[in-house]
Amino acid sequence: MAKRDYYETLGIAEDADEADIKRAYREKAKTLRRDMYRDVKKKESEDEFKRVAEAYEVLSDPQKRAQYDRYGHAGPDQGFTFGDMDFRRARDAYHEFGFGGIDDIFDLFFRQGGARGRPQSRSRRGESIEYKLRITLEDAAHGTKMTVTVPRLVACETCSGSGMEPGTSKRTCPTCDGRGQIEYRQQSLLGSFINVQGCPECGGTGELIEEPCHRCRGAGRSKERSKISITVPPGVDNGSRLRLRGQGNAGVEGGPSGDLFIVIELIAHPVFRREGRDIRSSVPITYPQAALGAKIDVETLWGEETLTVPAGTQPGEVFRLKGQGVANVHRGGGRGDHLAEVTVEVPGKLTGKQRRALEAYAEALGTGG
Repeated sequence: MAKRDYYETLGIAEDADEADIKRAYREKAKTLRRDMYRDVKKKESEDEFKRVAEAYEVLSDPQKRAQYDRYGHAGPDQGFTFGDMDFRRARDAYHEFGFGGIDDIFDLFFRQGGARGRPQSRSRRGESIEYKLRITLEDAAHGTKMTVTVPRLVACETCSGSGMEPGTSKRTCPTCDGRGQIEYRQQSLLGSFINVQGCPECGGTGELIEEPCHRCRGAGRSKERSKISITVPPGVDNGSRLRLRGQGNAGVEGGPSGDLFIVIELIAHPVFRREGRDIRSSVPITYPQAALGAKIDVETLWGEETLTVPAGTQPGEVFRLKGQGVANVHRGGGRGDHLAEVTVEVPGKLTGKQRRALEAYAEALGTGG
């Protein structure tokens, strides 16, 4: 049976923002929770909550949401998680060991712990984000500093990240009476016991925002294109990742910011090819230079270097210019080398003098026409 679309499950549009997703989830969870208390189609309600919780877990995470928008259910394994235990294992444990149904999923999702009746904090760390940075081979070899514009979530300036309209306050959650948790009696083969769960209405905090901020709609964060200074160290390569701590999305309600990962992408060079720490290039020479030997100038990433070509050099021979390559970004130390691969140029047109000289050379070799 095909999986239902996550946006359809929560009843939201595909361009819904974080506040819309959170609001839709809470409304769905509250209704389903009430049905389970009343034993109104409890099995159907439990199954539906699993779908709603999974949809919320994916769509509330920017990275998982982006992956879902791109691949859908049929794409690579999403790896959705509920705390330290993924949803699939939570579901399997429910069927295999006969746990208390959807209530165990609530335990995992809200990560219950601590003393009973103690409200949980809304504070949480911001998400880490990635930014692809395209640079030249010269910048990768020498290192560089630049300023880039990165889209990210920052603390809302209007409400200072609280999610509340300035001048307003929070109110006690009516569902849990401010405790952040709710209790209900459950029957099992071992008898009756009390199960304590996080309140789905307030998320376990015991409080609700009276009037959401008009700018961030209660999320406490807003989108911004931030200018960030980056120092690229010498020796980076394609796929290198630079970590800028605390430069990712802002945390929620005082939580620390996530990190920004800069992923390096090298622009193809018209002359040089990188081979690890070495740089390779083709160096054209004339036939007389190859036969008689010569000193030529070779362009490297660090300027021109003089190369001595010995007499009798053959096409395709490679000469090594020490220390003219790229440094090891992880270990430091010396640079690699520049590999100069010789190619012999054959002139397309000859003057009369050049032709006569070549004919005389060919005749001396016994290969004249």
